[in-house]
Amino acid sequence: MKKSIGILSPGVALGMAGSAMSSKFFLMALAIFFSFAQVVIEANSWWSLGMNNPVQMSEVYIIGAQPLCSQLAGLSQGQKKLCHLYQDHMQYIGEGAKTGIKECQYQFRHRRWNCSTVDNTSVFGRVMQIGSRETAFTYAVSAAGVVNAMSRACREGELSTCGCSRAARPKDLPRDWLWGGCGDNIDYGYRFAKEFVDARERERIHAKGSYESARILMNLHNNEAGRRTVYNLADVACKCHGVSGSCSLKTCWLQLADFRKVGDALKEKYDSAAAMRLNSRGKLVQVNSRFNSPTTQDLVYIDPSPDYCVRNESTGSLGTQGRLCNKTSEGMDGCELMCCGRGYDQFKTVQTERCHCKFHWCCYVKCKKCTEIVDQFVCK
Repeated sequence: MKKSIGILSPGVALGMAGSAMSSKFFLMALAIFFSFAQVVIEANSWWSLGMNNPVQMSEVYIIGAQPLCSQLAGLSQGQKKLCHLYQDHMQYIGEGAKTGIKECQYQFRHRRWNCSTVDNTSVFGRVMQIGSRETAFTYAVSAAGVVNAMSRACREGELSTCGCSRAARPKDLPRDWLWGGCGDNIDYGYRFAKEFVDARERERIHAKGSYESARILMNLHNNEAGRRTVYNLADVACKCHGVSGSCSLKTCWLQLADFRKVGDALKEKYDSAAAMRLNSRGKLVQVNSRFNSPTTQDLVYIDPSPDYCVRNESTGSLGTQGRLCNKTSEGMDGCELMCCGRGYDQFKTVQTERCHCKFHWCCYVKCKKCTEIVDQFVCK
């Protein structure tokens, strides 16, 4: 019995080969599309609530109105669910994000990377896709901002699910001082901030040992560091009572620290941030094992910082061309370091400010306007 051998004509063979190649290219294109889509999705962030966002417009803020949550860009599925359940909280999430962004820009105002916002969706742009120490600071300070805003909103009676702090009376408080003023509800602010901010990271699923899983662990760690900094810096505040300010009686409560103090503390953590890597068990461990392991209040990073001297679209660096610098400073704001050795241009500007102010009875202050020509220096 003879075996039949099928022979394809050249045209059919070419058609099948072309079909196979088309399928291959189609799958490649599909993979590229989904990877691009993932980058776009991850580029969006809840930080956008701190920018020009509907959540900050009172006419859109209606309890129980579903359109509010659907209008908020950058929320993960878990964050959208929390938005539907706690719509009155979203305004303060936005305020917290805004506080964090402003503090980041203040702390880095004299650095090559100055925490610039590039758009209202990704906020900081592609630079946040790198697991650098700058990214670590940004995650920490924004999480801290949410704790700050939520805790204060509770105290002010703005939220339906919380009120004044119920923190226990400190043991070292003098016995004759009253404990019971309306304090900032830091416990509630901490818990809700953790639930909301961490939701995006906890929803993301990646293979154990992958770079993406390391980024999730890094982000979660820095979120927690920011929250704990707010929590640990909160302190007891007291008010005197008594005839003619005799302070015979004091009422005390728990109060948030000024957020600048939080920013300063996190900036110190940034300067001493720990470089980390994934071990074989999928845990973050220090690159240099000779140093002490970072605590939950320390910042960690997994990537070296990009070159912030020159503009780079792929890393998101904006460069320092056009940045003001201080000619007489030897620090990071000095022209030598800020301009990365490229030199600088000098120009003169006219500044107007209030001067010769006098108090007039009663009760106003009158000032004159003084103008001054000053030299300014800008990086080439």
